[in-house]
Amino acid sequence: MAFPERDRIAGVNGVDLRVVEAGDGPPVILAHGFPELAYSWRHQIPVLAEAGYHVIAPDQRGYGGSSRPAAIADYDIAHLTGDLIALLDELGEEKAVFVGHDWGAMVVWQLALLHPERVAGVCGMSVPFVPRAQKPPTQIWREKLAGQFFYILYFQEPGVADAELAKDPRRTMTRVLGSMRTGANPGGVPASRDDGRGWVDRFPEPDGLPDWLTQAELDHYVEEFSRTGFTGGINWYRNFDRNWELTPQLAGARISVPSLFVAGTLDPVLKMSPPDGQERHLTDHRGSVMIDGAGHWVQQEKPDQVNAALLAFLASVTGGKS
Repeated sequence: MAFPERDRIAGVNGVDLRVVEAGDGPPVILAHGFPELAYSWRHQIPVLAEAGYHVIAPDQRGYGGSSRPAAIADYDIAHLTGDLIALLDELGEEKAVFVGHDWGAMVVWQLALLHPERVAGVCGMSVPFVPRAQKPPTQIWREKLAGQFFYILYFQEPGVADAELAKDPRRTMTRVLGSMRTGANPGGVPASRDDGRGWVDRFPEPDGLPDWLTQAELDHYVEEFSRTGFTGGINWYRNFDRNWELTPQLAGARISVPSLFVAGTLDPVLKMSPPDGQERHLTDHRGSVMIDGAGHWVQQEKPDQVNAALLAFLASVTGGKS
């Protein structure tokens, strides 16, 4: 049975979020990353809905059909986690399983620390749990990577990366989606020689689209980011230090809710944030699933394997079918 998707605007936490949802049952909220959309979960939404879950995937603030506040501070971790909690309130639910990819993973990991009573389970994809740093993150990166290009530091100056990425959204999305894997010089992840180039220039121009991405799917991303630009998503990066300042209480904190980690073996982000050791900060970890041959866009590249991992985790948390 195919569950039709419902597309609506949810007014929550002072913003409007475009939400795609399907199915009925225990709620599962899917949080996308950068530069993505709720559309990035297109292979998960119907499968999880048919398995008996109420699946909710927002365009997060700054993206797609959702509000794009102007102030950088409106994209800090309090606002980003607050959006998901407010969405849960709007649904009339006490708890949900939260699944995040890339930046969405960072948000749901923090959500599990800040609001554990609202989290039935948490799954991070591509970005493992990283405990609170000893000092502001950009200070650490500037000290360790002096003289090198590091995309997060490049993103800090308002307007610079925004202009580069928005100059040609088709080029940006083709390169970023097509080349985010080890061995492809993926945009200075984790870091590369600072030779004056921006971020998009550091990705190779693919010979063609990867086999997991159709022209119509790429066109959808291009159309949306041509309309919205990239500033909303980049503003998330401009709050690393603010997020650190806002959360002193999380020093040494562990995630107590059931957790899962999923990533591709060819994801270059794992060179920057190795998952080894995260389990000592996860007190009810249900496993780490490494998917062979997948790069950074794991849920789009290998949807069958990702869906199987998610369904098994959801069953272990909710008592449903795997």
